[in-house]
Amino acid sequence: MTSQLTKSGLLTIVAAMGLLLIIALMIRLSALERGQLFEDSPCESCHLAGVETTSSNATMLQGSLEQLCVTCHGGAAEASHPSGVRPTMATPERFPLDWKGDLTCSSCHNVHGSIHGQLRTALRGEAFCTQCHASGFFERMADGGNSLMLSGHLDANVAPAGQLRDTYSIQCMTCHGDQSDAARSQVSVDAFNVVRHRSSSINHPVGVDYLKAARFGGYRPITQLPAEIVLPGGQLSCISCHDAYSAQHGEVVVSQQGSKLCFQCHDL
Repeated sequence: MTSQLTKSGLLTIVAAMGLLLIIALMIRLSALERGQLFEDSPCESCHLAGVETTSSNATMLQGSLEQLCVTCHGGAAEASHPSGVRPTMATPERFPLDWKGDLTCSSCHNVHGSIHGQLRTALRGEAFCTQCHASGFFERMADGGNSLMLSGHLDANVAPAGQLRDTYSIQCMTCHGDQSDAARSQVSVDAFNVVRHRSSSINHPVGVDYLKAARFGGYRPITQLPAEIVLPGGQLSCISCHDAYSAQHGEVVVSQQGSKLCFQCHDL
């Protein structure tokens, strides 16, 4: 009888603990939905002043905002609107710059808002972009700026298709591989993952593991590559050579004059 009561009591305790765990999880999820992502994080994880952080010293951070945000949002930092740079045009007060006058992640996103990372205005698409950029900025682009006005971040969360493994390149090719559009079909990827540019003789493979290729020699150490050369997941990608978020969509990250772009990686 005692043994049965003990087992019954244990089962009751386990059930109660399970219920408490579920309730705690629901509370946590509810908090996340309300944007309280940092409610359990110590202030000093981002702010130098720690618990003494106020509106006057909140901009004194443990590192640049880009360094802090990338710990969770690595993909956004790989291919996005430039951040951590001084803007070349006047910006509205609703898009605050940091103490150095640089545009940062929090210029567009309210980190501590009711919804974590929510944009600072209700405007979207072209209406959002043209708060800073003149309409002519997009008119000079081959696609009229449609590729930029969709989002400030190149989203790589797409399912791999065909022989391509690099999700950023896959996303680029959803437009640039459109054979029904002559302006966009100037780029193709062959069966060997070589990107072929019809308007020039410059062709290059994508989806290649840089470190693996470097073991054969002839490449610069990955630590010596300029920050502009982005290798998502350590692989060569369209965004390794092209900047989607530039005045000229798809502009190369380093000048091609004198094969300078090539020599950023190739040590010949």
